[in-house]
Amino acid sequence: MVWSLIRLGYLTDERVQKALQWLIQYQRFDDEPGKAPDEWPYNRWKQCWMERTCHSIIVKSLKAFAEVPEDKRTPEISDYIIRGAEHMLNHHIHKRNHPPVKSSFKWLEFGFPLMWNIDALEVLEILTRLGYKDERMHESLEVMISKQDRDGRWILENTFNGRFQTNIERKGKPSKWITLNALRVLKRYYS
Repeated sequence: MVWSLIRLGYLTDERVQKALQWLIQYQRFDDEPGKAPDEWPYNRWKQCWMERTCHSIIVKSLKAFAEVPEDKRTPEISDYIIRGAEHMLNHHIHKRNHPPVKSSFKWLEFGFPLMWNIDALEVLEILTRLGYKDERMHESLEVMISKQDRDGRWILENTFNGRFQTNIERKGKPSKWITLNALRVLKRYYS
């Protein structure tokens, strides 16, 4: 929601600023089991906060902070971006253990729209938009490139089709949105 509101021009709205401050205050970036705080808000949503930091929350929050223009970023926002990006890079984007050894859920199946889901392409897009070109991105980049078909397009693998009033694209078919996002990543990373 914060990402959407910033994109729609509401960055200076008091409620959006309050939401950004909430993310800065409560987001964790740890990987050690058993370190999760027991107080609110951590004790309310154990499935999201659990013992370790939830990668999904970091990605969606990082996406919102990436929308804040550089000249409008406070030191706290800049610090959040660095910490969030470093956390995802330490996990080679799509891996959930530290050290990174196991892929996270369906993060290597690209989809659009993602809604609350995450995939490696979304993380690559956020990081390259922020200017990151790091060797820890290579494995996810290679997976992304390997999914390009002979015509230079990417296939819709993960979808919410059947759950919306209309389907955006067809699963198993070339996706204009995924192709656009993958090409943006390649342009930013290799230019």
